[in-house]
Amino acid sequence: MIERYFGINFNPIPNAVLDDIDKAVNDGKAGYVCVVDGNILAMTHKDSDYLEVIDGSMFSIMDSSWIPVYVKLIYGKRYPQYNGSMIFDDITRMRKYNMCFLGASNDILVPLKEKMTNVDPAIGGMEFMELPFCKVDEFDYKSIADAINAKNPDIVWLSLGAPKQEQFAGRLCRYLNRGVVIPVGAVFKFRSGTGEKRAPQWMIKCHLEFVYRIFSDPGKQIRRCLTILGTLPGIFFKELKRSKNK
Repeated sequence: MIERYFGINFNPIPNAVLDDIDKAVNDGKAGYVCVVDGNILAMTHKDSDYLEVIDGSMFSIMDSSWIPVYVKLIYGKRYPQYNGSMIFDDITRMRKYNMCFLGASNDILVPLKEKMTNVDPAIGGMEFMELPFCKVDEFDYKSIADAINAKNPDIVWLSLGAPKQEQFAGRLCRYLNRGVVIPVGAVFKFRSGTGEKRAPQWMIKCHLEFVYRIFSDPGKQIRRCLTILGTLPGIFFKELKRSKNK
């Protein structure tokens, strides 16, 4: 079930997301899924090349709790938030896929492996791969893909941060034999117990996670929030106009 909102192809139903990923895995396809938050939404409307990267994915999911709010206000359709942490937890707890955990540093990957082995002991034998710190154009995608293909994973979790991780996923998939790449940003940090933590559930439910992140990392998050606040009103009214034309 793909619906286009704000110029992006969303799969807005969590169960449908999981079904479509499972179908891609079973069909032996290589592709990527984008996890779209307010920051990514803002960037796609400032950078047409980045929008093209997002459009190159199998589909996107609604990571930001505000995107479903905007869809409801404009179209009257009610969809749930389905963020990176949720899809990561849902898929890893299934205990059915061979996975690769790609990106971040070993300072995060080592404790992540320990934590995730408690979720599923089989994860202890899966691939956790650190990537070099470099620009998106400087990665040796074929060599990285060759190492991943040797492990033949169904799911490749990727943590590089936006917009780099989506650009990386699009380029990497050209060399993968199969598998679904899912960029999940800070989820490795959340689930490894190192550094960043997610906001309390009451803040998430009240759409206030961005406030928690501002206090956790003001230098980074204030700039990001200002960009989002400066962009989203225009995005909202552009979508409102598009809905009336429909």
